[in-house]
Amino acid sequence: MDGDEGRIPAGGANQSRIRDHNERLILSLLLRKGARPGSDIARLTGLSPQTVSIILRELERDGLVSRGEPVRGKVGKPSIPMQLNPDGVMSLGLRVGRRSADLLLLDFRGHVRWQIQTTYAVSLPRTVFAFLRDGLEAMRREVPAGGQARIAGIGVGIPFEMWRWNQLSGDSAREFRSWKDIDFPAEVRAFTDLPVFMVNDATAAAHAEHLFGRGAEFRDYAYFFIGSFTGGGVVLNGSVYEGNRGNAGALGALRTTGPQGESQQLIDVASLHVLERRLIEVGIDPAILWHKPQDWSAITRHVEPWIGQTAQELAKAALSVCSVIDFEAVLIDGAFPEDVREELVARVRRYIVHQDMRGLIAPRIEAGAVGENARGIGAAAAPVLRQFLLDTNAAFAFR
Repeated sequence: MDGDEGRIPAGGANQSRIRDHNERLILSLLLRKGARPGSDIARLTGLSPQTVSIILRELERDGLVSRGEPVRGKVGKPSIPMQLNPDGVMSLGLRVGRRSADLLLLDFRGHVRWQIQTTYAVSLPRTVFAFLRDGLEAMRREVPAGGQARIAGIGVGIPFEMWRWNQLSGDSAREFRSWKDIDFPAEVRAFTDLPVFMVNDATAAAHAEHLFGRGAEFRDYAYFFIGSFTGGGVVLNGSVYEGNRGNAGALGALRTTGPQGESQQLIDVASLHVLERRLIEVGIDPAILWHKPQDWSAITRHVEPWIGQTAQELAKAALSVCSVIDFEAVLIDGAFPEDVREELVARVRRYIVHQDMRGLIAPRIEAGAVGENARGIGAAAAPVLRQFLLDTNAAFAFR
């Protein structure tokens, strides 16, 4: 949001000039807390019951909220909870990765209504934009016109400075480096007139977890997402903090020490590209890592040592981030099957006990809930977050 409305420190306000703030506040509450009667909404937001009633009527008229089933059994009239209308707003998300890309349609409650994926050896611009063009055509054929009319925009989740992360040579290397000079919104506008919202892919995953996963359980936490390269996000006062240039929570850049004592980044030792390299060395096609639905049972022998190494590095990284901010928890998720995530989290919990914690309070180590689709879901959430929800640290008002 812009102007004074984006700086309101907490709660709602009854002045008509910031009604948009109050609408966002109520929609955010219903997303995070679920269906609530007007009396609860007034209590949690600090708005007057009359103001809440007026806003709810307008939101219902616009199709953004709907009435739930009456709650009976108490003295007086039945209570009627208000809830987000899942069809009220739709949004598209394009997730661009180093080995695969996804295009999906998200409803107002965070459910994926439609999705396609492609895999490739290298994420070259012509490959990604051809996928987007064909994907948008497929969406128009398969999604009813009513749903398309509700699409608020397209969010694009892409790694920060992706052009730096390659070991290519020749023409492919030159084309890959061309990502640096591409005006992504302009390229997307060649296929659609929807507004475009850019977001770092790991930050997008953090938004997905915060909005649709376990974010409501914690006020301050660090979030690690393990993809081809590890990234993350930072949540402060109940809101994802993106930073001055949208790159806060670049946890993959945390320093660690290599086997020969050399300085390395966390991405060098705790990312899926490490496992991918091991599979290639033993003659296994690493494409199994990106296929959906994910099933890594055939490569358990190689996954197990990768989990062990990654868990040790994440345990050290978790304490490193807690030396800067006293996080309540560290959440871990990634582009891997659920059983791999659960084992990785269990190992981190065991390893962190043996770290030097002088001067630190160990955070809770918890599994994320959104899973391997978090980056695409978070990208799709960007248009909704920017246009309909409260994206400030005022979000703690109704915790």
